[in-house]
Amino acid sequence: AVSMAIIDFKATKCRHCYKCVRNCEVKAIMVKDGRAEIMPDNCVLCGRCLQICPQSAKTLVSDLSMVKDMIEAGEKVVVSLAPSYMGLLKFHTIGQVRCALMRLGFADVRETSEGAALVTAEYAKLLSDGTMENIISTCCPSVNALIEKYYPQLIPYLAPVVSPMIAHGRMIKQQMGADTKVVFVGPCIAKKQEAQDPRHADCIDAVLNFNDINRWLNEEDIVIEDCEDTPFPQMDPRVNRLYPVTSGVISSVVATEVKRDSYRKFYVHGESNCIDLCQSMVRGEITGCFIEMNMCSGGCIKGPTVHDRSISRFKVKLDMEEQISREPVPAEETTPVLEQVSLNKVFFDRTPHDPIPSEAEIRQILAKTGKIRPDDELNCGACGYPTCREKAIAVYQRKAELDMCIPFMYEKSKSFANLVMETSPNVVMIVDEDMKLLEYSAVGEKYFGKTRAEALQMYLYEFIDPADFQWVFDTHQNIHGKKVHYPEFKLDTLQNIVYIPEQNVVLATFIDITKEEEQARMEYERKLDTIDLAQKVIHKQMMVAQEIAGLLGETTAETKTTLTKLCRSLLEDGSDNGGK
Repeated sequence: AVSMAIIDFKATKCRHCYKCVRNCEVKAIMVKDGRAEIMPDNCVLCGRCLQICPQSAKTLVSDLSMVKDMIEAGEKVVVSLAPSYMGLLKFHTIGQVRCALMRLGFADVRETSEGAALVTAEYAKLLSDGTMENIISTCCPSVNALIEKYYPQLIPYLAPVVSPMIAHGRMIKQQMGADTKVVFVGPCIAKKQEAQDPRHADCIDAVLNFNDINRWLNEEDIVIEDCEDTPFPQMDPRVNRLYPVTSGVISSVVATEVKRDSYRKFYVHGESNCIDLCQSMVRGEITGCFIEMNMCSGGCIKGPTVHDRSISRFKVKLDMEEQISREPVPAEETTPVLEQVSLNKVFFDRTPHDPIPSEAEIRQILAKTGKIRPDDELNCGACGYPTCREKAIAVYQRKAELDMCIPFMYEKSKSFANLVMETSPNVVMIVDEDMKLLEYSAVGEKYFGKTRAEALQMYLYEFIDPADFQWVFDTHQNIHGKKVHYPEFKLDTLQNIVYIPEQNVVLATFIDITKEEEQARMEYERKLDTIDLAQKVIHKQMMVAQEIAGLLGETTAETKTTLTKLCRSLLEDGSDNGGK
């Protein structure tokens, strides 16, 4: 899978956003576990997903270290420099660009537009032959992939000619030896795949973009504008330097033709425009046309690796059209090269074979996200697919997941949340920092006499003391298991009050413990009664004990007196007798 190696994903940053699915015109992005993955067989490498990813989760795999290794190993490495350099690099003269790149260690630096001159000559030949019903330019590998994969009926209209990059690679190797390593430098990512295409895998050895080149020049402290003017000695590409701007291919062909041809000419740029045109051609609405097609809006100048917002494609187009002469490369310069270098290319059907579900299977998948009848299908496009039906087909093909449906997931989460709010026996409240009620469970009416609708119009302090809530808001500390009694509502509660930082709200759950507290109070009163009773018994016993003691005391005292008297009288009796 070649294209997997071209655009890479940082899985950690990618989750549940679907922006790339929404923006991919051919839906070549599969979502698995909430994360996006590119399907190489479906991808046309337009690079749109790279440009629009809000998390920069998609990265481009770079050949930079490979190129540096080639040079260090002493290989003969030559640059094929895409003509868009004229709008994307900062220089005073183009010779300075050549000088700067030579200082990086390249054996030579040549302009890809030399290859474009060869391609233009071939196009001119096709136009003068006039045998093709329509001719579509084949310089843009992304357009070629779009037609081979999605509109194979249009393959007969593709000009059977390689792109300027491949033509240039062949030309350089033919002139400088097959052992020459050719490195293409341009703003395109589809060129990376084109370089690896088995139909011409031996022409280009590596592909860099201008970001790679600028990074490398910075590392080496090379400033293009300070370099000396070292002109390009080879063929002067003249008008063919216009290829990267809109209508550049047409301008080159028109300037190069010997006699006027009978084809009507127009250009189409941007993915959706290209697709519209393909659909129109499939319907047979277009005949006798030469069409310049480019996947990037505004041509290669706005290629997917061009992140510099300050580059205006309109200004670049105007500047380049002003600087570049409309002269053709004379046939005597191109013919000898064309005799030695073949530019022929065969295109073939590469339709991705995705399984197609039956109507019943589609309906079954739709039903799983609550779409029972056709009017349940919102076709909101939030998942990335224009219709619910297309999304269901994608689910069947394992490209999409059921839960990518945002309205369905919202309803589902809402219904679960409502279920909790409606069935929980506890009062649930959510308040904002102004103590305004944002959520209030229906069961609250039973306790506080306020319906949910009434409560959601109120502030918390209008019916209960908000002090604990305010404390949680101010300190961001939570309260767990606090007992609060509301005598006016005859209610006892056990409260948990927590701060939720994400929404800056406070969530409270009140558990009704009135029954338990009532029971506890009764228990307590029972205990009090028991204590009272016990104390009464003790008191009674004390009294009895005292009475007994008193009685005992009295009888003892009486007995003592009686006995004493008896003793005394006995003693008295004895003394009298003894005296006689």
